[in-house]
Amino acid sequence: MKMLQLHDKATQIAQTWRANILHWYKKHGRISLPWRNLSGENAPYGVYVSEIMLQQTQVKRVLESYYIPFMKAFPTLTSLANAQEESLLKLWEGLGYYTRVRNMQKSARICCEKFNNALPQTYAELISLPGIGKYTAGAILCFGFRQSMSFVDGNIRRVLCRIFALENPKERLLDELAALLLDSTRSFDYNQALLDVGAMICTPKNPACLLCPVRNICKGQANPALYPTPKKSILEPLTLHLAIYVDKKGKIAFIYEDKKEGKNALYQGLYNLPNIELENITNDEKYYKKCGSFKHHYTKYAITANVYKLDSKNLAILKQSMPHTNLYFFSSQELDSKPLSSLCKKALQLAGFNVSRSNRI
Repeated sequence: MKMLQLHDKATQIAQTWRANILHWYKKHGRISLPWRNLSGENAPYGVYVSEIMLQQTQVKRVLESYYIPFMKAFPTLTSLANAQEESLLKLWEGLGYYTRVRNMQKSARICCEKFNNALPQTYAELISLPGIGKYTAGAILCFGFRQSMSFVDGNIRRVLCRIFALENPKERLLDELAALLLDSTRSFDYNQALLDVGAMICTPKNPACLLCPVRNICKGQANPALYPTPKKSILEPLTLHLAIYVDKKGKIAFIYEDKKEGKNALYQGLYNLPNIELENITNDEKYYKKCGSFKHHYTKYAITANVYKLDSKNLAILKQSMPHTNLYFFSSQELDSKPLSSLCKKALQLAGFNVSRSNRI
């Protein structure tokens, strides 16, 4: 279908589309989500936090374990700007993609310096901030400042592709279709409804087409898996040999993944178990005990983690394997306040250490 025809089609179905979407949302939408019920001058900030957390993360996880504790700890943009990074990362622990929260703090500091301790209210200024893209800027303006805005995220893209049977449309076309279909008089509810249809009905696999409020005008419902064309994501294999060394005081050795380590640091700003060179310890098995292995996915990596326990006499082996890395020693109690990666917690639990793995991990 040519672009002009698509525009005409969108105009034709717009009235029915909006009415059906909003009617469904009133009955079935996630209206009670806390970030959908914000008011006052701090509402844009609350929306901003939710939108960043929801990137690459399911609503259920954010709602149950992250959003409310984070907002209680850092209730304003100013408090976020002034926070200690270790405190931020501890509250973000288990969410992954830690660059998100670092960019939030960078943006908060810019807002405090340039925009009078508040988020700016224009698209151009918002999108200039670290970590805020087209969708996030639009969502903040619509949900936080109640401006009439259309935008496209992964869920909305999938809905539009299926409605118009588009296999691999250009971003510009989807932006135009979203703008044509927008209910400008009720943009807050309309956009929330569209997000919910994508997340709850028009899912990537096994969409519930019979329950869809716009199924009667959907061109792609016969073969929804074709729209859009699925992207193949290939994870890079990575094998790690994680060493658990406990000193005579019962404290565990950790490394700190510093920003200076750049791309070689898997978890910047977090404490992790040392990743050792296996040949340094395999010559004599009396120096270590293999606790087991597990699989772990993180960003672009498919990780195989082998976990080894070194006894208290083998600090030299550990230092030999990591000659230019500082070691930090913490008791189990001290770990409660230190940001750890999910990978690290899994390894410690595998080795029998009593380290909490809450539902955030």
